[in-house]
Amino acid sequence: MKKIIAAIAIALFLTTGVSAQIQYRPLPAEWENLIPGGNFMDRILPMPNGKLSKNVWGDKGVIPRFVDNGVEDDTISWWGGNIIKESENKYHFFLCGWDEDNPGGHMGYKDYSMMYHAVSDNSIGPFKVIKGLGGGHNTEILQLKNGKYIIYHVTGHEVEKHCNYLISDSLNGPWEKHTFTMDNRDRELRLGGGNWFHNLSFTKREDGSVLMLSRQGSIWVSKTGTSPYELITTKCIYPMVAGKYEDPVIWKDHIQYNAIVNDWIGRTAFYLRSKDGINWIIEDGRAYATGVAVHKDGTKEDWYKYERIRILQDGYGRAIQANFAVIDANKHEDLPNDNHSSKNIGLPLNPGMLITIENKLPFNVKTKEIKVRIKGEENFNPITEIDVETLRFGASSEVNYGRGAIVKKVVPEGNDLIVIFEAKNHCIDEDEFAPKMLGKNKKGEMIFGYARLPWVNFIEPILSARKPLFKNEQLTVVVENHGQIASKQTFLTVYGYGENGVEEAWGEVKVPALKAYGKEELEIKLDKNLAKGKEYPVVVKIMSRTVKPILFNITIIKK
Repeated sequence: MKKIIAAIAIALFLTTGVSAQIQYRPLPAEWENLIPGGNFMDRILPMPNGKLSKNVWGDKGVIPRFVDNGVEDDTISWWGGNIIKESENKYHFFLCGWDEDNPGGHMGYKDYSMMYHAVSDNSIGPFKVIKGLGGGHNTEILQLKNGKYIIYHVTGHEVEKHCNYLISDSLNGPWEKHTFTMDNRDRELRLGGGNWFHNLSFTKREDGSVLMLSRQGSIWVSKTGTSPYELITTKCIYPMVAGKYEDPVIWKDHIQYNAIVNDWIGRTAFYLRSKDGINWIIEDGRAYATGVAVHKDGTKEDWYKYERIRILQDGYGRAIQANFAVIDANKHEDLPNDNHSSKNIGLPLNPGMLITIENKLPFNVKTKEIKVRIKGEENFNPITEIDVETLRFGASSEVNYGRGAIVKKVVPEGNDLIVIFEAKNHCIDEDEFAPKMLGKNKKGEMIFGYARLPWVNFIEPILSARKPLFKNEQLTVVVENHGQIASKQTFLTVYGYGENGVEEAWGEVKVPALKAYGKEELEIKLDKNLAKGKEYPVVVKIMSRTVKPILFNITIIKK
C-alpha cells in the first residue's frame, strides 16, 4: 500500500486547478490488476427496476432514470441523509434539501438547507416526505444504547453553536434540539483539513458508546452518544496524499469497523477498515466513482457527482445499500428554475458471505491447512452456488489481486460449507486481524467475505495522554482509557532527541490499571539536563504489546 500511496502523491502533485469542481487524478497503475471484488465499489449492484421516466429535469446523461428510486421532485434539491429501518418494516429516511428556485441555486444549501423525514415500505423507494424538521444540513440518524434517536446536522460554522443534534424517543418525534460538546483533549483540530465539524459520521461500539469520524479524519468517542465527544487520535486516518477529503462515513459490522472517505474534487473515494476504530488499513482500489448507477439492462444514470454516501446495514451490520446525494451538473451550474438539480439515490450492495476461521491457533510455518466455514443463509446455499476453484483466502492486499491461498478441498456440513485452503501464500502477518475470501459463484458473480482471526482481541483498552504540562524539570500528564475494558498496568515513556538527532528515553513512569473511561494524573521526572530557554521536542508514548500507541508530540521549554 505504501507504494500505491506514493504513486497517488506524485500523480496529485502533477495536477492543477484545485479551485475547480473536478480535477483529474491519475490512479495507480497497479490498481488495473485488481480482480472483481478488489475494489469496494465492485460490491455495488444494479438498481432495482422502477418507474422509468424521460419527462424529468436533468442533463441528457441522467435521462431516462428511475424517478421512484430514493427521493426526488421538481421543487426541492435533495441532498444527503441516511435510512434507518423500524421494527415494523418501515424505512425512515432523514435527509436534507432546499428549494430548487432558491436564488443561490445549488449553493443555496449554505443558508437554506432544511431537514426532512420520509418513509417507504422498502429501502429503495419511492419515499414519501411526511414532515419537515427545521433548518439543518448533512443529516445522519443514529439510535443510541438507551433507545433514543439522534439526528446529527449542521447549521453553520461555529461548533459551539452549530454542531447540533435532534433527539427523540420515537422516529416520529417530537424532537428536541441540542448542541454537541466537543473536547479536543489538547489535540490539533484541523488534522486533515476541512471546515470544523461538518460532515461527521457515527457508529456504536459493543458497549453502546459511540465512535465518531470527523471530516478531518480524526476519531472521537462519546460514552453515551450525547455526552461530550473526546478526541482520541493525533493523526488523520485518511490516505496521506493530497486530496480534498469530505463526506466520511463509518459503520461497524460483526467483523470490523469500516469507513469510506471521498476526495470530492478528484471524484475518487477510498475504503478503510479497522479492528478497533483507532488504527486503520487503507485498501487499494476505489470505494466508488462516477458511473456506478446502472440499470439491470446496462443503462447508466450518468450523474456528474456522487457525494454523501451513507450505509444501510442488515442484522449482522453488513452494508446492504449505499445511498448517495447525486447531481447532474457542476454545483455552480445548478441555478434557480433551470433544468439541473439533485436527488438522493439508493444502490443495493453485495453484503458478502458470513465466514469464520475454524483454526484455533495462529498460523505459522507448521500450519498445513486453513479451515474456513461459509455459513448457509436463507437466500444463499454455499454448497451448490460457489465456484470453489475461484476462491482465494488471505490478506486483502493479496486476494484483491487474485493471489492468496488456494482451495485444497471442501466439506459440506449441514447448510454450511467448510473450505480447506493450503496454508501457503496467504500473507497473513501480525498486523492482519480480518483476512478476506474472494471468488465467484457459478453464475460468474463476485462473492466475498471477511473473517476474524480467532486469536486476535478486538476489544482492548485505548490509552492516550492529554497534553503534558512542564514545570520544575517535571512533566505532569493525564492518561485516559477510552477503551471498553479495563487496562493492565503499563509504562509511559517520554522520548527526546540527543545531539545526533537519535530518539532517546528521558523519563518513564508506571501507568496503573485504569477502568474503562477512567483516568489518572502522572508525574514524570526527566533524566535530562535542559538548557534554560531552549526548545525541546518530545514524544509521549504509552507502551502496548497489541495496539499501536497514540503518540503525543509537544515542545517543552525550561524557564
